[in-house]
Amino acid sequence: MISNQVLQTTLDGLKSISRVDLCVLDTEGIMLATTFPEAEKFRDSVIGFADSPADSQVVSGCQFIKVFDEHQLEYILLANGNSDNVHMVGQMAAFQIQNLLVAYKERFDKDNFIKNLLLDNLLLVDIYNRAKKLHIDTDAKRIVFLLEIDHEKDSTAMESVRTLFGTRSNDFITAVDEKSIIVVKELGPQESYDDMEKTAEMILNSLGEERKEHALIAYGTIVNEIKEVSRSYKEARMALNVGKIFFEERSVIAYSSLGIGRLIYQLPIPLCKMFIREIFDGKSPDDFDEETLTTINKFFENSLNVSETSRQLYIHRNTLVYRLDKLQKSTGLDLRVFEDAITFKIALMVVKYMKYMENQEY
Repeated sequence: MISNQVLQTTLDGLKSISRVDLCVLDTEGIMLATTFPEAEKFRDSVIGFADSPADSQVVSGCQFIKVFDEHQLEYILLANGNSDNVHMVGQMAAFQIQNLLVAYKERFDKDNFIKNLLLDNLLLVDIYNRAKKLHIDTDAKRIVFLLEIDHEKDSTAMESVRTLFGTRSNDFITAVDEKSIIVVKELGPQESYDDMEKTAEMILNSLGEERKEHALIAYGTIVNEIKEVSRSYKEARMALNVGKIFFEERSVIAYSSLGIGRLIYQLPIPLCKMFIREIFDGKSPDDFDEETLTTINKFFENSLNVSETSRQLYIHRNTLVYRLDKLQKSTGLDLRVFEDAITFKIALMVVKYMKYMENQEY
């Protein structure tokens, strides 16, 4: 269905060209858009005209014209005046609205197809048959972006993203839930992942400064066939969730950059708990004091470099060595040994994952 705003914009444009007042009402006589409020007085006449066999007629000096959508009466158009010129403008306006109905229906059909494609609700044969009917290229390179704003999508954000991609008919902007906006973008032959990072930033910037601060965007991998678009969507969804856990400082998260976080995210919680019990002997990293945690994180940030870590912490090298020795005694893991450092790092990430999942349950 065409929005009232689009109908109003159409009538305003036609009036500015023709100087003829126009009004669109539904079949129950409710005014949807108008350039002359006086059209309200024709409401009873519109209801009677809707039930009549005539496609157009003049009532009280006003042209009444029916607008159909595939033989189904959709609107009644009024053109104020009874001259031949007004009749012609009215017919042109009806034709314009009829074309808008066709365009919006095609857009709805495409949107419905993309939603079902993303959610794996289509058989393989249906994907290619429907894509062909909707004139959607099946072999184009595509990638899926997933945008989340304040955990609650709003129409303004959706329109901002639509405006950004408005001139590109091969891109699709849709949603499958109340929390996010999905962009299925068709790529040119030379576009790469570096370009995707820039596109993600453009999408964020289109929201404006206030919304941008509370937004996250993730994207999957580039796919070459339409049947693989759902995979890119699932990757973007995972990237968004994993990013919230392990990359809190980022507003743009690529699936390809998730690293070991992607594997941890797929572990069952009981297995995680067992792993932590084995590594820390019933303890938890939460039991470490703030000084120890700061030392550990800074040591990892500096790739296990003792000298650089002690410099950034403003402590003597021997003080850092003492802290690492103390940690080794309590955990059995020496962070200066690569294998132990890896084990410790994974354990910290597992604990972070467990905390996140625990909070999601409440």
